[in-house]
Amino acid sequence: MGNDLRALDQLFARGADTIRGDAAGILIGHDAISEFRQGRGGAPARNILHVEIVHISDDAALVIAITAPLTGGRGQQTQLWRFEEGSWVVAAAHVALPAPAVNRSIWRTVGTPLVAGIAAGVLSGETVAVKDLYDVEGFPVGAGIPTYLAESEIATATSPAVAALLAAGASITGISQTDEFAYSIAGRNPHYGTPPNAAVLGAVPGGSSSGPASAVATGQASIGLGTDTAGSIRVPASYQGLWGLRTTHGSVSMDRLVALAPTFDTVGWLTRNAATMRTAAESTLDTTLQRAVEQRFVVAPALAAYAEPAVAAAFDALVAGLSTEDVDLGDIDELFLTFRTVQAAEAWRTHGAWIEAHPGALGEDVAGRFAFASTITPEQESAGRKALGAARTRLEAALGDRVLLLPSASSVAPSVNADAELIERTRQGTLRLTCVAGLTGRPALSVPLMGVHQPGSLLDAPVGLCLVGPRFGDLALIDVAEGLTPSG
Repeated sequence: MGNDLRALDQLFARGADTIRGDAAGILIGHDAISEFRQGRGGAPARNILHVEIVHISDDAALVIAITAPLTGGRGQQTQLWRFEEGSWVVAAAHVALPAPAVNRSIWRTVGTPLVAGIAAGVLSGETVAVKDLYDVEGFPVGAGIPTYLAESEIATATSPAVAALLAAGASITGISQTDEFAYSIAGRNPHYGTPPNAAVLGAVPGGSSSGPASAVATGQASIGLGTDTAGSIRVPASYQGLWGLRTTHGSVSMDRLVALAPTFDTVGWLTRNAATMRTAAESTLDTTLQRAVEQRFVVAPALAAYAEPAVAAAFDALVAGLSTEDVDLGDIDELFLTFRTVQAAEAWRTHGAWIEAHPGALGEDVAGRFAFASTITPEQESAGRKALGAARTRLEAALGDRVLLLPSASSVAPSVNADAELIERTRQGTLRLTCVAGLTGRPALSVPLMGVHQPGSLLDAPVGLCLVGPRFGDLALIDVAEGLTPSG
């Protein structure tokens, strides 16, 4: 009751067989449970209303407690206690707590619905989580920053990307959280908290489209409307086992949408299945510009080298069953440096004045990225843009009309307790994988086709297979990907 984390650790049985579960998932092993508890910061404050003890044997008992969380509602804790080595310890536990009406780490504001779509349409019955960058008439935009939200005016019109979904019959459930100014791929917001990862208990959700991804993965919406500059749709899709499409650059209007780096910013969606993804895309894209894409696959060994060993092994096993050719994309570090230079210069041009006028408004990680962006000189930006043109020409010649296959992220979702060094190493590896689509403006689709075993978990952690196709091959990529799925 004192919420003593050390005491709770001592009460749970040591070893690899201890089990703890709740509505979010199951953890196996004392160490995995301990790490999760440390990241959560202890148990929610509650009163114990009743305890029922079921005798099983002289060295085992089932203990059931009815609890009253201070936030309201009723909860339940069920524990299997065993007498081991002279003391009673918890061998297995399940915790049930009332779900909050609104999870503020996922949602900034919600409704029932917040905005209704047309009465009949191809997306009727579908619900949308809109990333807090888009204008929704009648609401301000917060961009993941409370200070920015406080100064934002009420939108007088709705972004075309949002309007297209409404016109197809989908309804907006709410406006969902994002990393600050969308300048992150981790999904950790210092102001509103870290949205849950529905696929990996205790892991980050991926960002910057973190709120839409978690809303879809937890079943609170069927479509997440996000943006992707450097992987902000593909990474959360990979981390949470979703379909995630970054559209061809320029194929969907970016009007009435908070920008980060316009040369690379794109609209995209997150869904739990291919059918919903296709309908959302068809409802928004100009289908007259869409083209066919053949099932001709290439892989770039130099890219895959940036994936963690377990991810690389899963990727190699998957593509081993496909007909692929190797392709040389050049120096990957140089490609990333080019992308990073232009992205940073544009990010500072977009938001630098506001940041300078609001010291302390950003969290440490994103503030550090903008601090770096402020150092990009006009000469460096000019050289970066020249390198970008050359890189785009070289990549287009290498890829042609073929589909590039690669892991969507360099690793599975890191733990919320991961140290800054691990998060940065993961970020650096992932951005080298994701920058190719940004440099070329090509569409990229993350499909949940891989998994990596994680100690302490009964289920593999998801990893997306990314398909990078020819420009305006967005819809065709979905068809190609369906052909790769077990049911395809």
